[in-house]
Amino acid sequence: MTTINSMTHSFDALILGGGAAGLMCAIEAGKRGRRVAVLEHADRLGKKILISGGGRCNFTNLHCQPENFLSSNPHFAKSALARYTPADFIARVEKHGIPYHEKTLGQLFCDRSSRDVLGMLESECRDAPVTIFLNTKIQQVERTNEFVVRATSAEFRAPTLVVATGGLSIPKIGATSFGYDLARQFGIAIRDPWPGLVPLTLSAEDCSRYCDLAGVSTDVIASVITNHTSQQFREKMLITHRGLSGPAILQISSYWKKPQPIHIDLAPGQEFAAIFRDATIPRNLSTLRAEFRKVLPHRLADRWLDLHVPASWTNAALAELEKLGHAWAISPAGTEGFEKAEVTAGGVDTDELSAKTMESRKVPGLFFIGEVVDVTGHLGGFNFQWAWASGAAAGRAL
Repeated sequence: MTTINSMTHSFDALILGGGAAGLMCAIEAGKRGRRVAVLEHADRLGKKILISGGGRCNFTNLHCQPENFLSSNPHFAKSALARYTPADFIARVEKHGIPYHEKTLGQLFCDRSSRDVLGMLESECRDAPVTIFLNTKIQQVERTNEFVVRATSAEFRAPTLVVATGGLSIPKIGATSFGYDLARQFGIAIRDPWPGLVPLTLSAEDCSRYCDLAGVSTDVIASVITNHTSQQFREKMLITHRGLSGPAILQISSYWKKPQPIHIDLAPGQEFAAIFRDATIPRNLSTLRAEFRKVLPHRLADRWLDLHVPASWTNAALAELEKLGHAWAISPAGTEGFEKAEVTAGGVDTDELSAKTMESRKVPGLFFIGEVVDVTGHLGGFNFQWAWASGAAAGRAL
């Protein structure tokens, strides 16, 4: 790592941000003989890599497709994703001898620790070779005949500048609006950012009904109608002290907009009241409760029935109860915000960038990659794959 002193440093390319996208970009550019510097404001690289996947780094997903990404332009990510695939990153991981495993739904995790992936990237940076400046707080960026980046005690110059500063998620590890502010400085449009992959909060009334069940988890399908199409995810839902979380809820949160409801199928592929088709079975609450308990965690089954007692024991009333259990409509009060969001949705408008190189259409030599761009992946390794793919696209174009 290089210590800053009061002087001017000249490079072929400057990369602002030492996270997943920035490091991948630096490696790819360095391998092509470019003199590259990564400027990182924190005291170490890859802080988000280290905390990801519960410390195991869910570094990609085997089933990565453009459909796994949310963007104002759903076609934008296709080029970069096609040219740097999960197989490309897996080959890197295997070359470095990093043990990994598939968890569920194609999600790949390190066997040991996220430090393995960060260590691999740091090693490849050294080999490239890439110059890394830590604790580099940027004060000002200008463009004359080249880009001039002024930090607290040094100045950096290069004909190309790559913005890999991430989004607003998890400010406690250093997330800021720097990338968006820089884009605006150069007249580049931003799609308003919002928290993605984030727990949802419930109203005081709904919380009083359910939040004392915090810790209860069950398999659901969560869905929401967006732009006249339905988005849905089948995974676990977790009740929290403030609302709802778990993978199904985190997934749907990226698409949810207040005040619309989300719909939750509490028993995908199962029936609550099928037993009553047998005319010999007594139709009463204790029988119904026993059936609900076969499908749902007992505390949730009991609470659900307490709040949704059938109006009568007719076939129509039981059919209505069945329907309700598969389409529970609940209107969240809000989200847990950027503090708890795994990613930032929105960002630099993709209309402003080349899909092949990630370069600004307006400002030659200025690139945006990773989370700062309006491309947001689903939960499960997709956001890392976007970081690797967009970083590689820019790195190969520098």
